[in-house]
Amino acid sequence: MALLDMQSVGLAFGGPAVLENISFHVDAGERIGLLGRNGVGKSTLLRVMAGEIAPDAGAVLRSQGLRVALVPQSMPRNLPEMVREAVYPEHSPSGAQIAEQMLSLLQLPPEARIDELSGGMQRRVLLARALAAEPDLLLLDEPTNHLDISAIRWLEDFLLRKKQTLVFITHDRAFLRALSNRIVELERGRILDFACDYDTFLTRKQEWLHAEELEWKRFDRKLSEEEIWIRRGIKARRTRNEGRVRALERMRRERRERRERLGTARFHLEEAARSGQLVAELKDVTFGYGEMPPLMENFSATVMRGDRIGIVGPNGAGKTTLLRLILGELVPRSGVLRRGTNLEILYFDQQKEQLDPSLTVQQNLCGDRDTVVIGGKSRHIVGYLRDFLFTPDRIRTPVSVLSGGERNRLLLARLFTRPANVLVLDEPTNDLDLETLDLLEELLAEFQGTVFVVSHDREFLNRTVTGLLVFEAPGRLVEYTGGYDDWLRQHQAQNVPDKKSPERVVREAPREKQRERRLSFKEKRELDELPGKIEALELELQEVRDKLSNPDFYRNAGAEAGAVSARLTALEAELESAYARWEELEALEK
Repeated sequence: MALLDMQSVGLAFGGPAVLENISFHVDAGERIGLLGRNGVGKSTLLRVMAGEIAPDAGAVLRSQGLRVALVPQSMPRNLPEMVREAVYPEHSPSGAQIAEQMLSLLQLPPEARIDELSGGMQRRVLLARALAAEPDLLLLDEPTNHLDISAIRWLEDFLLRKKQTLVFITHDRAFLRALSNRIVELERGRILDFACDYDTFLTRKQEWLHAEELEWKRFDRKLSEEEIWIRRGIKARRTRNEGRVRALERMRRERRERRERLGTARFHLEEAARSGQLVAELKDVTFGYGEMPPLMENFSATVMRGDRIGIVGPNGAGKTTLLRLILGELVPRSGVLRRGTNLEILYFDQQKEQLDPSLTVQQNLCGDRDTVVIGGKSRHIVGYLRDFLFTPDRIRTPVSVLSGGERNRLLLARLFTRPANVLVLDEPTNDLDLETLDLLEELLAEFQGTVFVVSHDREFLNRTVTGLLVFEAPGRLVEYTGGYDDWLRQHQAQNVPDKKSPERVVREAPREKQRERRLSFKEKRELDELPGKIEALELELQEVRDKLSNPDFYRNAGAEAGAVSARLTALEAELESAYARWEELEALEK
């Protein structure tokens, strides 16, 4: 029997249904990745499963004695003040022992006040609290937000070893790939259920969308034909036509009730004039706050125009501080920091302090005006914000009620009204849905300027940066070439243990070694296009061969014969190159 069974569940909050006739079940041992665009109702669905919200229709059946624990995105208001009190489960001696283990493994201070902890540490408190309850079913809503990479990898390993039954929402594709053995997507109020891993899901989802599009085209063509028939008039209301009229009424009703797919965000960043060749130079830089030990000591690095630098390290190591040093907001304790010339910087701050929660979306973007100037041209805010997936009714909504993903998109919309040649992004991926993440990666791939990225998203780093600055120990900042996977390999080859967690690196390396490198966004698009390109080349090649094998061609060809022969040689070489490239990309995708 399933641990939990949802039967025809429906839920609405005064508008279109958030959940519409939802039916699916969760079996023991399954690790279900719950996907969907921002705002489609994923968090609501988890709360229904946890019993926090009652559905308007349908039923949620749970096996007898089922223990469910939910880790929400934000901190609940009714938590105890102290970490120990929040983590220890009530009336559970065995749970107390697990709670002690969780406090130790997640490096939580038991006697600390929760409201004085950082966002990452508060996240660990919620995880420890849920795990200490020993749930049969664990529901995780964006569990990797605000966690550093070492904590994310620990959580992956722990959940896999424990064989925990999970339903989890995440934007972290590496986390999703490592854990999920089933993908469920919430799409326009409905459930799409795929019993497969994430990469297989991506392929099947595209096939499903293509089939749906073809079906809609057939339906719309039929509806159009019937509308023409009805407009021409029915001379006599014969019985044989009444069924056709009723069928048309049903088709009209079905078309009205169709829920179109959500649009795709469209980002465009206007690039400023090129900066100087040198962007930043640090020589023997040391920085720390007050009497505290230095966050970085005698660090030297040179950043040139066009570099793409990722900054990695544990929470509190000094990643945002390093950004502020490079931006000129802080002065080093010792050493020299020189900034380049003609720098036009856009700064995406993790806390989104550039947004005023008390103002509306429109006011945060352009005050009381209804237009913004992009690239010297005026655009109405409705059209501009539609590119960032804001509906017209959302434009006058206070920022305080926006979801995390909506706030991220609004900050991007605000920043992209100005030209730039340097992008500084501090945790830009938090709360963004996977499709918007892909688009942001594409934008960064096409950006010709310099990029600094602080992120705990391993796949995002692999796809966007060409070098890393890694806080490997307190005060120790080391420069590496490549993305996150490249750093792991170099770290292992140099046999430099992580002083904070030496065993962690030893365990991580074999897992990463299995997947040398993943396709970038552009390479994936290239791989998708190659079969069509090869097919076109083969057709043209066959046409050229047929022409050259026809004796009649040479009678009047003249100089054309030489050109066609040269084209044959070029096509054969191009086709061979395309096949080689296809094999290369296919090998990387596996």
